[in-house]
Amino acid sequence: MTKTNDHFKGVLLVLLLGMCSMVKGNNVLFSNGRSDYQIVISEKASISEKTAANELQQYLAKISGVELSITKNLNASGPKIFVGYNQKVGEMIGTRKIPADYEGFTYRCVGKNLLIYGGSQRGTMYGVFRFLEQQLGVRWYTPQITKVPQQRKWTFGADLKCSESPAIGYRYSNYYCTSKSPAWSAHNEENMKWTPTENEYGNIAAYWNAHTMGQLVPAGEFFKDHPEYFALRDGKRVANGQLCLTNPAVLELCKQRLLQKMRDLPGYMIYSLSQNDNEQYCECPKCKAIEDQYGGHSGLILWFVNQVADAAKAEFPQKYVGTFAYVYTRKPPVGIVPRSNVVIRLCSIESCFAHPLTAGCPQNQGFMQDLEGWSKIAPHLFIWDYVVDYAQYIAPWPNFQVLGPNIQTFRDNHAIGVFEEAQYQSAGGEFDEMKSWVLMKLLWNPQQDVNALVKDFIYGVYGKAAPKVMEYYLLCQSLVKPETHFGIYIRERDPIYSEDFIKKGMVLLDDAKKAADNAEIAARVDLVNLQLLYLQSVRDPEEAISDGTWSEFVRLARLYNVRPNESMGLEEFITEMEKKK
Repeated sequence: MTKTNDHFKGVLLVLLLGMCSMVKGNNVLFSNGRSDYQIVISEKASISEKTAANELQQYLAKISGVELSITKNLNASGPKIFVGYNQKVGEMIGTRKIPADYEGFTYRCVGKNLLIYGGSQRGTMYGVFRFLEQQLGVRWYTPQITKVPQQRKWTFGADLKCSESPAIGYRYSNYYCTSKSPAWSAHNEENMKWTPTENEYGNIAAYWNAHTMGQLVPAGEFFKDHPEYFALRDGKRVANGQLCLTNPAVLELCKQRLLQKMRDLPGYMIYSLSQNDNEQYCECPKCKAIEDQYGGHSGLILWFVNQVADAAKAEFPQKYVGTFAYVYTRKPPVGIVPRSNVVIRLCSIESCFAHPLTAGCPQNQGFMQDLEGWSKIAPHLFIWDYVVDYAQYIAPWPNFQVLGPNIQTFRDNHAIGVFEEAQYQSAGGEFDEMKSWVLMKLLWNPQQDVNALVKDFIYGVYGKAAPKVMEYYLLCQSLVKPETHFGIYIRERDPIYSEDFIKKGMVLLDDAKKAADNAEIAARVDLVNLQLLYLQSVRDPEEAISDGTWSEFVRLARLYNVRPNESMGLEEFITEMEKKK
Protein backbone atom coordinates (compact mmCIF):
# COMPACT_ATOMS: atom_id res chain seq x y z
CA MET A 1 0.00 0.00 0.00
CA THR A 2 1.27 3.46 -0.86
CA LYS A 3 2.37 5.65 2.01
CA THR A 4 1.57 9.00 0.44
CA ASN A 5 -0.37 10.79 -2.27
CA ASP A 6 -0.09 13.88 -4.43
CA HIS A 7 -0.94 16.34 -1.69
CA PHE A 8 1.50 14.96 0.86
CA LYS A 9 4.41 14.55 -1.57
CA GLY A 10 5.37 18.18 -1.12
CA VAL A 11 5.82 17.86 2.64
CA LEU A 12 7.08 14.32 3.03
CA LEU A 13 10.40 14.45 1.20
CA VAL A 14 13.20 12.91 3.22
CA LEU A 15 16.03 14.88 4.73
CA LEU A 16 18.73 15.46 2.12
CA LEU A 17 21.43 17.02 4.24
CA GLY A 18 21.73 17.85 7.90
CA MET A 19 23.28 20.96 9.34
CA CYS A 20 25.27 22.67 6.59
CA SER A 21 28.76 23.90 7.31
CA MET A 22 29.86 27.51 7.24
CA VAL A 23 32.08 28.21 4.24
CA LYS A 24 34.30 31.02 3.07
CA GLY A 25 35.38 32.10 -0.39
CA ASN A 26 36.20 34.95 -2.72
CA ASN A 27 32.72 36.43 -3.07
CA VAL A 28 32.32 39.27 -0.58
CA LEU A 29 28.68 39.64 0.48
CA PHE A 30 29.53 42.56 2.75
CA SER A 31 32.64 44.18 4.20
CA ASN A 32 33.04 47.18 6.50
CA GLY A 33 29.49 48.43 5.98
CA ARG A 34 29.51 48.07 2.19
CA SER A 35 28.06 45.57 -0.29
CA ASP A 36 27.78 45.28 -4.07
CA TYR A 37 24.85 42.86 -3.79
CA GLN A 38 21.14 43.39 -4.18
CA ILE A 39 18.24 41.07 -3.36
CA VAL A 40 16.15 39.88 -6.30
CA ILE A 41 12.62 38.49 -6.22
CA SER A 42 10.27 37.85 -9.12
CA GLU A 43 7.07 39.68 -9.95
CA LYS A 44 5.25 36.45 -9.07
CA ALA A 45 6.88 36.00 -5.67
CA SER A 46 4.56 34.56 -3.02
CA ILE A 47 3.66 36.37 0.19
CA SER A 48 6.17 34.34 2.21
CA GLU A 49 8.91 34.91 -0.37
CA LYS A 50 8.37 38.66 -0.17
CA THR A 51 8.54 38.44 3.62
CA ALA A 52 11.70 36.34 3.37
CA ALA A 53 13.35 38.93 1.10
CA ASN A 54 12.37 41.76 3.44
CA GLU A 55 13.67 39.94 6.50
CA LEU A 56 16.88 38.98 4.71
CA GLN A 57 17.38 42.68 4.00
CA GLN A 58 16.64 43.62 7.62
CA TYR A 59 18.83 40.98 9.25
CA LEU A 60 21.76 41.60 6.92
CA ALA A 61 21.50 45.26 7.85
CA LYS A 62 21.58 44.41 11.56
CA ILE A 63 24.51 42.06 11.06
CA SER A 64 26.63 44.12 8.66
CA GLY A 65 25.42 47.69 8.90
CA VAL A 66 24.53 47.82 5.18
CA GLU A 67 21.01 47.64 3.75
CA LEU A 68 20.77 45.82 0.43
CA SER A 69 18.19 47.03 -2.04
CA ILE A 70 15.38 44.72 -3.22
CA THR A 71 14.54 44.59 -6.92
CA LYS A 72 12.19 42.61 -9.17
CA ASN A 73 14.51 43.00 -12.15
CA LEU A 74 15.85 39.49 -12.69
CA ASN A 75 18.47 40.83 -15.10
CA ALA A 76 19.78 43.62 -12.91
CA SER A 77 23.50 44.21 -13.19
CA GLY A 78 26.00 43.20 -10.53
CA PRO A 79 26.02 40.29 -8.08
CA LYS A 80 22.68 39.26 -6.64
CA ILE A 81 20.92 37.24 -3.98
CA PHE A 82 18.00 35.53 -5.69
CA VAL A 83 15.17 34.76 -3.25
CA GLY A 84 12.76 32.20 -4.66
CA TYR A 85 12.67 30.01 -7.72
CA ASN A 86 12.08 31.86 -11.00
CA GLN A 87 12.97 31.55 -14.68
CA LYS A 88 16.44 33.02 -14.16
CA VAL A 89 17.20 30.68 -11.27
CA GLY A 90 15.89 27.76 -13.33
CA GLU A 91 18.32 28.61 -16.12
CA MET A 92 21.23 28.75 -13.69
CA ILE A 93 20.49 25.45 -11.92
CA GLY A 94 18.90 23.51 -14.80
CA THR A 95 15.63 22.82 -12.97
CA ARG A 96 12.34 23.46 -14.69
CA LYS A 97 9.90 23.50 -11.77
CA ILE A 98 9.64 23.18 -7.98
CA PRO A 99 6.27 22.21 -6.42
CA ALA A 100 4.73 25.09 -4.50
CA ASP A 101 4.18 23.00 -1.37
CA TYR A 102 7.70 21.53 -1.31
CA GLU A 103 9.05 22.68 2.03
CA GLY A 104 12.66 21.84 1.32
CA PHE A 105 15.16 24.43 0.15
CA THR A 106 18.58 24.96 -1.36
CA TYR A 107 20.98 27.83 -0.95
CA ARG A 108 24.05 27.81 -3.11
CA CYS A 109 26.63 29.81 -4.99
CA VAL A 110 26.43 30.14 -8.79
CA GLY A 111 29.20 32.40 -10.05
CA LYS A 112 29.07 35.47 -7.88
CA ASN A 113 25.38 35.02 -7.16
CA LEU A 114 23.77 33.53 -4.06
CA LEU A 115 20.61 31.54 -4.82
CA ILE A 116 18.03 30.66 -2.13
CA TYR A 117 15.04 28.71 -3.42
CA GLY A 118 12.45 26.08 -2.54
CA GLY A 119 8.69 25.67 -2.67
CA SER A 120 6.94 29.02 -2.90
CA GLN A 121 4.50 28.44 -0.04
CA ARG A 122 7.17 28.12 2.65
CA GLY A 123 10.26 26.36 1.28
CA THR A 124 12.07 29.47 0.03
CA MET A 125 11.27 31.28 3.27
CA TYR A 126 12.71 28.42 5.31
CA GLY A 127 15.80 28.54 3.11
CA VAL A 128 16.35 32.23 3.87
CA PHE A 129 15.90 31.70 7.60
CA ARG A 130 18.17 28.67 7.65
CA PHE A 131 20.82 30.57 5.67
CA LEU A 132 20.73 33.35 8.27
CA GLU A 133 20.87 30.77 11.04
CA GLN A 134 23.52 28.41 9.68
CA GLN A 135 25.84 30.85 7.94
CA LEU A 136 25.44 34.07 9.93
CA GLY A 137 24.52 32.81 13.40
CA VAL A 138 21.03 34.27 13.79
CA ARG A 139 18.81 32.48 16.32
CA TRP A 140 15.13 32.91 17.09
CA TYR A 141 15.18 31.27 20.52
CA THR A 142 11.88 32.58 21.87
CA PRO A 143 9.30 35.11 20.69
CA GLN A 144 11.13 37.65 22.87
CA ILE A 145 14.78 36.58 22.45
CA THR A 146 16.54 36.78 19.08
CA LYS A 147 20.29 36.56 18.67
CA VAL A 148 21.79 38.61 15.82
CA PRO A 149 25.62 38.55 15.78
CA GLN A 150 27.33 41.52 14.21
CA GLN A 151 30.05 40.89 11.61
CA ARG A 152 32.33 43.19 9.62
CA LYS A 153 32.79 40.82 6.68
CA TRP A 154 31.25 37.67 5.22
CA THR A 155 32.43 35.85 2.13
CA PHE A 156 31.37 32.74 0.26
CA GLY A 157 32.65 30.63 -2.60
CA ALA A 158 31.69 27.99 -5.12
CA ASP A 159 31.54 25.28 -2.47
CA LEU A 160 28.61 26.93 -0.69
CA LYS A 161 25.71 24.55 -1.25
CA CYS A 162 23.16 23.33 1.25
CA SER A 163 19.95 21.40 0.53
CA GLU A 164 17.52 20.27 3.20
CA SER A 165 13.96 19.05 3.51
CA PRO A 166 12.01 18.15 6.64
CA ALA A 167 12.07 14.72 8.20
CA ILE A 168 8.47 15.22 9.35
CA GLY A 169 5.91 16.77 7.05
CA TYR A 170 3.59 18.41 9.59
CA ARG A 171 5.35 19.79 12.68
CA TYR A 172 3.77 21.51 15.65
CA SER A 173 3.41 21.81 19.39
CA ASN A 174 1.00 23.70 21.63
CA TYR A 175 3.48 25.17 24.07
CA TYR A 176 1.81 28.29 25.43
CA CYS A 177 5.09 30.22 25.48
CA THR A 178 5.47 30.08 21.69
CA SER A 179 1.95 29.39 20.44
CA LYS A 180 0.93 33.02 19.93
CA SER A 181 3.84 34.05 17.71
CA PRO A 182 3.51 33.40 13.95
CA ALA A 183 6.99 34.88 13.46
CA TRP A 184 8.58 32.41 15.90
CA SER A 185 6.77 29.52 14.22
CA ALA A 186 7.95 30.56 10.76
CA HIS A 187 11.54 31.15 11.83
CA ASN A 188 11.66 27.70 13.41
CA GLU A 189 9.81 25.80 10.65
CA GLU A 190 6.64 25.05 12.60
CA ASN A 191 3.99 24.61 9.92
CA MET A 192 0.80 23.39 11.60
CA LYS A 193 -1.52 24.66 14.35
CA TRP A 194 -4.94 24.02 15.83
CA THR A 195 -6.47 26.64 13.56
CA PRO A 196 -5.58 27.59 9.98
CA THR A 197 -3.65 30.82 9.61
CA GLU A 198 -2.56 32.90 6.65
CA ASN A 199 -0.30 35.88 7.22
CA GLU A 200 2.92 37.40 5.92
CA TYR A 201 4.67 34.05 6.48
CA GLY A 202 2.30 32.15 4.23
CA ASN A 203 -0.32 29.63 5.18
CA ILE A 204 -0.26 27.36 8.23
CA ALA A 205 -1.95 23.98 7.86
CA ALA A 206 -4.41 22.87 10.55
CA TYR A 207 -5.92 19.69 11.97
CA TRP A 208 -9.47 20.30 13.15
CA ASN A 209 -10.17 19.30 16.73
CA ALA A 210 -10.02 16.03 18.70
CA HIS A 211 -12.44 13.74 20.57
CA THR A 212 -15.21 14.92 18.29
CA MET A 213 -17.86 12.20 18.27
CA GLY A 214 -19.44 13.68 21.37
CA GLN A 215 -19.37 17.09 19.74
CA LEU A 216 -21.06 15.87 16.57
CA VAL A 217 -23.69 13.83 18.44
CA PRO A 218 -23.91 15.50 21.87
CA ALA A 219 -25.72 13.74 24.68
CA GLY A 220 -27.33 17.00 25.74
CA GLU A 221 -29.11 17.17 22.42
CA PHE A 222 -29.97 13.52 21.79
CA PHE A 223 -29.79 11.31 24.88
CA LYS A 224 -33.26 12.04 26.26
CA ASP A 225 -35.09 11.07 23.07
CA HIS A 226 -32.54 8.70 21.56
CA PRO A 227 -30.60 6.85 24.24
CA GLU A 228 -29.98 4.14 21.63
CA TYR A 229 -27.44 6.47 19.99
CA PHE A 230 -25.13 6.02 22.96
CA ALA A 231 -23.00 3.23 24.42
CA LEU A 232 -24.60 0.27 26.11
CA ARG A 233 -22.74 -0.44 29.35
CA ASP A 234 -23.76 -3.17 31.80
CA GLY A 235 -27.14 -3.35 30.12
CA LYS A 236 -27.83 0.40 30.25
CA ARG A 237 -27.34 3.23 27.76
CA VAL A 238 -24.99 5.87 29.19
CA ALA A 239 -24.77 9.52 28.21
CA ASN A 240 -21.16 10.07 29.25
CA GLY A 241 -19.52 7.34 27.19
CA GLN A 242 -18.93 6.63 23.51
CA LEU A 243 -21.48 6.43 20.71
CA CYS A 244 -23.14 3.26 19.51
CA LEU A 245 -21.33 3.13 16.19
CA THR A 246 -23.50 0.42 14.61
CA ASN A 247 -26.63 2.55 14.93
CA PRO A 248 -27.43 3.76 11.37
CA ALA A 249 -28.79 7.08 12.67
CA VAL A 250 -25.47 7.81 14.40
CA LEU A 251 -23.62 7.15 11.16
CA GLU A 252 -25.88 9.52 9.23
CA LEU A 253 -25.59 12.24 11.87
CA CYS A 254 -21.80 12.03 11.81
CA LYS A 255 -21.75 12.15 8.02
CA GLN A 256 -24.03 15.17 7.89
CA ARG A 257 -22.39 17.10 10.68
CA LEU A 258 -18.76 16.41 9.78
CA LEU A 259 -19.41 17.38 6.17
CA GLN A 260 -21.08 20.55 7.41
CA LYS A 261 -17.98 21.30 9.47
CA MET A 262 -15.90 20.84 6.34
CA ARG A 263 -18.13 23.33 4.51
CA ASP A 264 -18.14 25.84 7.37
CA LEU A 265 -14.39 25.55 8.12
CA PRO A 266 -12.73 25.22 4.72
CA GLY A 267 -9.27 26.23 5.89
CA TYR A 268 -8.46 22.92 7.57
CA MET A 269 -6.68 20.03 5.89
CA ILE A 270 -7.68 17.20 8.26
CA TYR A 271 -11.00 16.92 10.14
CA SER A 272 -11.19 14.75 13.24
CA LEU A 273 -13.86 12.08 13.63
CA SER A 274 -12.60 10.50 16.83
CA GLN A 275 -13.64 8.75 20.01
CA ASN A 276 -14.48 10.67 23.15
CA ASP A 277 -11.82 10.86 25.84
CA ASN A 278 -13.00 7.89 27.91
CA GLU A 279 -13.09 4.12 27.72
CA GLN A 280 -16.88 3.69 27.97
CA TYR A 281 -17.18 1.95 24.60
CA CYS A 282 -20.40 0.33 23.49
CA GLU A 283 -20.98 -3.30 24.45
CA CYS A 284 -24.12 -3.94 22.40
CA PRO A 285 -24.18 -7.17 20.34
CA LYS A 286 -23.88 -5.39 16.99
CA CYS A 287 -20.84 -3.36 18.04
CA LYS A 288 -19.20 -6.44 19.58
CA ALA A 289 -19.83 -8.39 16.36
CA ILE A 290 -17.99 -5.77 14.26
CA GLU A 291 -15.15 -5.76 16.79
CA ASP A 292 -14.91 -9.55 16.59
CA GLN A 293 -14.86 -9.35 12.80
CA TYR A 294 -12.05 -6.78 12.63
CA GLY A 295 -9.82 -7.63 15.55
CA GLY A 296 -10.99 -5.36 18.34
CA HIS A 297 -12.07 -1.86 19.24
CA SER A 298 -9.99 -0.15 16.56
CA GLY A 299 -11.69 -2.30 13.93
CA LEU A 300 -15.11 -0.92 14.89
CA ILE A 301 -13.86 2.68 14.92
CA LEU A 302 -12.18 2.26 11.53
CA TRP A 303 -15.23 0.52 10.02
CA PHE A 304 -17.32 3.53 11.09
CA VAL A 305 -14.80 6.22 10.08
CA ASN A 306 -14.23 4.66 6.65
CA GLN A 307 -17.93 5.05 5.83
CA VAL A 308 -17.89 8.73 6.79
CA ALA A 309 -14.65 9.21 4.85
CA ASP A 310 -16.30 7.75 1.73
CA ALA A 311 -19.03 10.39 1.99
CA ALA A 312 -16.45 13.14 2.60
CA LYS A 313 -14.34 12.13 -0.39
CA ALA A 314 -17.24 12.58 -2.79
CA GLU A 315 -17.57 16.24 -1.84
CA PHE A 316 -14.04 17.03 -0.62
CA PRO A 317 -11.58 14.88 -2.60
CA GLN A 318 -8.56 16.90 -1.41
CA LYS A 319 -9.43 16.78 2.31
CA TYR A 320 -8.85 14.12 4.97
CA VAL A 321 -10.77 12.56 7.84
CA GLY A 322 -8.66 11.83 10.92
CA THR A 323 -9.31 9.44 13.78
CA PHE A 324 -7.49 8.29 16.91
CA ALA A 325 -5.56 5.16 17.67
CA TYR A 326 -5.71 5.96 21.36
CA VAL A 327 -5.85 3.94 24.58
CA TYR A 328 -8.43 1.19 23.89
CA THR A 329 -8.22 1.68 20.09
CA ARG A 330 -4.42 1.82 19.89
CA LYS A 331 -3.94 -1.75 18.67
CA PRO A 332 -4.23 -2.01 14.85
CA PRO A 333 -7.26 -3.86 13.46
CA VAL A 334 -7.30 -7.06 11.41
CA GLY A 335 -8.95 -7.50 8.04
CA ILE A 336 -9.69 -3.82 7.45
CA VAL A 337 -7.50 -0.87 6.43
CA PRO A 338 -8.04 2.91 6.46
CA ARG A 339 -9.43 4.52 3.32
CA SER A 340 -7.02 6.58 1.26
CA ASN A 341 -8.43 9.80 2.75
CA VAL A 342 -8.22 8.64 6.38
CA VAL A 343 -5.46 9.82 8.73
CA ILE A 344 -4.66 7.65 11.75
CA ARG A 345 -3.49 9.73 14.72
CA LEU A 346 -1.58 7.36 17.00
CA CYS A 347 -1.09 8.48 20.61
CA SER A 348 1.90 7.57 22.79
CA ILE A 349 0.24 8.38 26.11
CA GLU A 350 1.03 5.08 27.86
CA SER A 351 4.72 5.09 26.94
CA CYS A 352 7.75 5.41 29.18
CA PHE A 353 9.29 8.81 28.46
CA ALA A 354 12.57 8.13 30.23
CA HIS A 355 13.88 5.97 27.39
CA PRO A 356 13.70 6.15 23.60
CA LEU A 357 10.98 3.97 22.10
CA THR A 358 13.49 1.71 20.39
CA ALA A 359 15.84 1.33 23.38
CA GLY A 360 14.30 -1.94 24.55
CA CYS A 361 12.36 -0.49 27.49
CA PRO A 362 9.70 -3.11 28.37
CA GLN A 363 7.11 -0.37 28.91
CA ASN A 364 7.49 0.73 25.28
CA GLN A 365 7.33 -2.64 23.55
CA GLY A 366 3.55 -2.60 23.17
CA PHE A 367 3.51 0.88 21.66
CA MET A 368 6.29 -0.05 19.24
CA GLN A 369 4.33 -3.09 18.08
CA ASP A 370 1.27 -0.92 17.49
CA LEU A 371 3.29 1.80 15.76
CA GLU A 372 4.81 -0.71 13.37
CA GLY A 373 1.44 -2.36 12.80
CA TRP A 374 -0.30 0.89 11.90
CA SER A 375 2.66 1.91 9.75
CA LYS A 376 2.04 -1.13 7.56
CA ILE A 377 -1.64 -0.41 6.86
CA ALA A 378 -2.19 3.35 7.30
CA PRO A 379 -1.82 5.49 4.18
CA HIS A 380 -1.33 8.50 6.48
CA LEU A 381 0.02 8.05 10.00
CA PHE A 382 0.07 11.05 12.34
CA ILE A 383 1.65 10.95 15.81
CA TRP A 384 0.26 12.61 18.93
CA ASP A 385 3.22 12.67 21.32
CA TYR A 386 3.62 14.01 24.87
CA VAL A 387 6.57 16.04 26.16
CA VAL A 388 5.67 17.36 29.64
CA ASP A 389 4.54 16.09 33.03
CA TYR A 390 0.86 17.03 33.32
CA ALA A 391 0.75 16.35 37.05
CA GLN A 392 3.40 19.01 37.70
CA TYR A 393 4.23 21.28 34.79
CA ILE A 394 6.99 23.04 36.71
CA ALA A 395 9.08 20.21 38.17
CA PRO A 396 12.11 18.75 36.37
CA TRP A 397 11.02 16.05 33.90
CA PRO A 398 14.19 14.85 32.16
CA ASN A 399 13.02 13.64 28.77
CA PHE A 400 15.32 15.63 26.45
CA GLN A 401 17.30 12.56 25.42
CA VAL A 402 14.25 10.74 24.04
CA LEU A 403 13.08 13.58 21.80
CA GLY A 404 15.38 13.07 18.82
CA PRO A 405 15.37 9.25 18.81
CA ASN A 406 11.59 9.12 19.11
CA ILE A 407 11.08 11.53 16.23
CA GLN A 408 13.48 9.42 14.17
CA THR A 409 11.32 6.40 15.00
CA PHE A 410 8.17 8.23 13.90
CA ARG A 411 9.90 9.24 10.66
CA ASP A 412 11.10 5.70 10.03
CA ASN A 413 7.52 4.49 10.39
CA HIS A 414 6.28 6.93 7.73
CA ALA A 415 4.60 9.50 9.98
CA ILE A 416 3.33 12.42 7.92
CA GLY A 417 3.11 14.61 11.00
CA VAL A 418 3.93 14.88 14.70
CA PHE A 419 2.03 16.92 17.26
CA GLU A 420 3.96 17.45 20.49
CA GLU A 421 1.40 18.07 23.23
CA ALA A 422 2.99 20.30 25.84
CA GLN A 423 2.12 22.89 28.49
CA TYR A 424 -0.69 24.68 26.72
CA GLN A 425 -2.27 26.55 29.65
CA SER A 426 0.46 28.96 30.75
CA ALA A 427 4.07 29.91 30.32
CA GLY A 428 6.76 29.17 32.89
CA GLY A 429 6.90 25.39 32.78
CA GLU A 430 9.97 23.19 33.05
CA PHE A 431 12.43 24.49 30.40
CA ASP A 432 9.36 25.31 28.26
CA GLU A 433 10.95 27.82 25.89
CA MET A 434 14.05 25.70 25.42
CA LYS A 435 12.15 22.47 24.85
CA SER A 436 9.83 24.19 22.38
CA TRP A 437 12.82 25.44 20.35
CA VAL A 438 14.66 22.11 20.53
CA LEU A 439 11.55 20.21 19.42
CA MET A 440 11.14 22.31 16.28
CA LYS A 441 14.79 21.74 15.38
CA LEU A 442 14.39 17.99 15.85
CA LEU A 443 11.12 17.76 13.92
CA TRP A 444 13.02 19.21 10.97
CA ASN A 445 16.11 17.04 11.53
CA PRO A 446 15.91 14.52 14.40
CA GLN A 447 19.50 13.37 13.90
CA GLN A 448 20.91 16.49 15.51
CA ASP A 449 22.68 16.22 18.87
CA VAL A 450 20.22 17.24 21.57
CA ASN A 451 22.86 18.40 24.04
CA ALA A 452 24.43 20.56 21.31
CA LEU A 453 21.05 22.18 20.64
CA VAL A 454 20.51 22.71 24.36
CA LYS A 455 23.96 24.24 24.74
CA ASP A 456 23.24 26.54 21.80
CA PHE A 457 20.04 27.73 23.51
CA ILE A 458 21.45 28.07 27.01
CA TYR A 459 24.57 29.96 25.94
CA GLY A 460 22.47 32.16 23.68
CA VAL A 461 19.87 33.01 26.33
CA TYR A 462 21.56 33.03 29.75
CA GLY A 463 24.71 35.06 29.14
CA LYS A 464 27.34 34.69 31.87
CA ALA A 465 24.93 32.51 33.85
CA ALA A 466 24.96 29.93 31.06
CA PRO A 467 27.69 27.58 32.36
CA LYS A 468 25.84 27.00 35.64
CA VAL A 469 22.46 26.66 33.91
CA MET A 470 24.05 24.09 31.61
CA GLU A 471 25.38 22.20 34.63
CA TYR A 472 21.90 22.23 36.13
CA TYR A 473 20.37 20.93 32.87
CA LEU A 474 22.90 18.07 32.80
CA LEU A 475 22.19 17.32 36.47
CA CYS A 476 18.49 16.98 35.61
CA GLN A 477 19.18 14.64 32.72
CA SER A 478 21.44 12.51 34.94
CA LEU A 479 18.34 11.53 36.93
CA VAL A 480 17.52 8.99 34.21
CA LYS A 481 19.16 5.62 34.78
CA PRO A 482 18.64 2.33 32.89
CA GLU A 483 16.14 1.26 35.55
CA THR A 484 14.29 4.60 35.54
CA HIS A 485 10.76 4.72 34.15
CA PHE A 486 8.23 7.52 34.16
CA GLY A 487 5.03 8.51 32.41
CA ILE A 488 3.27 11.84 31.99
CA TYR A 489 1.75 11.92 35.47
CA ILE A 490 4.55 11.61 38.01
CA ARG A 491 4.58 13.46 41.31
CA GLU A 492 7.07 14.99 43.70
CA ARG A 493 7.81 11.72 45.51
CA ASP A 494 8.77 9.86 42.36
CA PRO A 495 12.01 7.86 42.83
CA ILE A 496 13.88 10.06 40.34
CA TYR A 497 13.94 12.95 42.83
CA SER A 498 16.11 13.15 45.93
CA GLU A 499 17.08 15.74 48.50
CA ASP A 500 20.64 15.57 47.22
CA PHE A 501 19.48 16.44 43.70
CA ILE A 502 17.48 19.41 44.95
CA LYS A 503 20.37 20.73 47.06
CA LYS A 504 22.89 20.42 44.23
CA GLY A 505 20.49 22.05 41.79
CA MET A 506 19.77 24.98 44.10
CA VAL A 507 23.50 25.65 44.55
CA LEU A 508 24.02 25.66 40.78
CA LEU A 509 21.11 28.02 40.13
CA ASP A 510 22.12 30.29 42.99
CA ASP A 511 25.57 30.55 41.40
CA ALA A 512 23.93 31.13 38.00
CA LYS A 513 21.94 34.07 39.32
CA LYS A 514 25.03 35.59 40.96
CA ALA A 515 26.81 35.39 37.59
CA ALA A 516 23.92 36.94 35.62
CA ASP A 517 24.91 39.85 33.40
CA ASN A 518 21.93 42.00 34.36
CA ALA A 519 18.41 41.94 35.81
CA GLU A 520 16.94 40.50 32.63
CA ILE A 521 19.27 37.50 32.67
CA ALA A 522 18.67 37.07 36.41
CA ALA A 523 14.93 36.92 35.74
CA ARG A 524 15.50 34.16 33.19
CA VAL A 525 17.43 32.20 35.80
CA ASP A 526 14.55 32.75 38.26
CA LEU A 527 12.20 31.01 35.83
CA VAL A 528 14.51 27.99 35.80
CA ASN A 529 14.75 28.08 39.60
CA LEU A 530 10.95 27.78 39.81
CA GLN A 531 11.46 24.08 39.07
CA LEU A 532 13.26 23.44 42.34
CA LEU A 533 11.29 25.95 44.40
CA TYR A 534 8.14 24.10 43.37
CA LEU A 535 9.60 20.64 43.94
CA GLN A 536 10.94 21.50 47.39
CA SER A 537 7.65 23.15 48.36
CA VAL A 538 5.44 20.21 47.47
CA ARG A 539 7.84 17.61 48.92
CA ASP A 540 8.10 19.32 52.31
CA PRO A 541 5.48 22.09 52.66
CA GLU A 542 6.15 22.86 56.33
CA GLU A 543 9.87 23.36 55.85
CA ALA A 544 9.35 25.30 52.63
CA ILE A 545 6.99 27.68 54.38
CA SER A 546 9.33 28.15 57.34
CA ASP A 547 12.56 28.68 55.36
CA GLY A 548 11.13 31.04 52.74
CA THR A 549 11.19 28.64 49.78
CA TRP A 550 7.40 28.74 49.53
CA SER A 551 7.12 32.54 49.64
CA GLU A 552 9.74 32.86 46.88
CA PHE A 553 7.88 30.29 44.78
CA VAL A 554 4.60 32.17 45.23
CA ARG A 555 6.23 35.49 44.33
CA LEU A 556 7.71 34.18 41.10
CA ALA A 557 4.72 32.04 40.17
CA ARG A 558 2.38 35.02 40.50
CA LEU A 559 4.82 37.29 38.69
CA TYR A 560 4.85 34.98 35.67
CA ASN A 561 1.32 33.57 36.14
CA VAL A 562 2.58 29.99 36.08
CA ARG A 563 0.09 27.14 36.24
CA PRO A 564 1.38 24.28 38.44
CA ASN A 565 -0.43 21.42 36.66
CA GLU A 566 -3.08 20.57 34.10
CA SER A 567 -6.01 20.35 36.52
CA MET A 568 -5.43 23.20 38.97
CA GLY A 569 -4.94 26.94 38.55
CA LEU A 570 -2.27 28.85 40.46
CA GLU A 571 -4.45 30.50 43.10
CA GLU A 572 -6.30 27.27 43.84
CA PHE A 573 -2.96 25.52 44.21
CA ILE A 574 -1.66 28.22 46.56
CA THR A 575 -4.80 27.96 48.69
CA GLU A 576 -4.49 24.18 48.96
CA MET A 577 -0.81 24.39 49.86
CA GLU A 578 -1.32 27.03 52.55
CA LYS A 579 -3.88 24.82 54.26
CA LYS A 580 -0.89 22.64 55.15
CA LYS A 581 0.69 25.32 57.36
